Amino acid sequence: MSLEERVYSVLVVSAAEKLNTAILEMLSEQHCSPVKVVSNISAAKRIWNERSFDFVIVNSPLPDDPGVRFAIDACAEPGTVALLLLREDAYDELFDRAVSNGVFVMQKPLNHVTLSLALDLMAGARERLRKLEKKTLSFEEKMEEIRLVNRAKWLLISELKMDEPQAHRYIEKQAMDRCISKREVAAEIIRVYS
Repeated sequence: MSLEERVYSVLVVSAAEKLNTAILEMLSEQHCSPVKVVSNISAAKRIWNERSFDFVIVNSPLPDDPGVRFAIDACAEPGTVALLLLREDAYDELFDRAVSNGVFVMQKPLNHVTLSLALDLMAGARERLRKLEKKTLSFEEKMEEIRLVNRAKWLLISELKMDEPQAHRYIEKQAMDRCISKREVAAEIIRVYS
């Protein structure tokens, strides 16, 4: 799937109607769906508890909170990229805190080109997170296979009085001879001897 075909879920937390309209127009061009827009952090937290989002855009300040903590918390979730929009007077004060937690930060006012660039950068960051998620899953799957094979080996050692190299060789040979994975052989051994 190419990036043009990717669809990103977006949560916009902003009380500025003019900015919300501009963001919504841009997000429709960027193939974003669903897009949820809320005007305060309380509503954002309620929606966040229901589901996670690929992108979170926080236009600070908000009526009930500056929004920095929410952007940082959102960015801490696996697979979420956060963008914090700050006024010039708050930019220097909050930049280091937000960026050191992985949040993209931009100073307002924004123009169409700048906002479009920010969305492109967020898409790139989200795709990088997708790759890391896949690597993590494959690593976890490999660890699970090792655990299953080891459990099967110990069953062969205790039930059939094999030593460890014999049990290991038995599982490998079964997998090769039957053209199945060691994981499947281990699962069968566990079913039979447990």
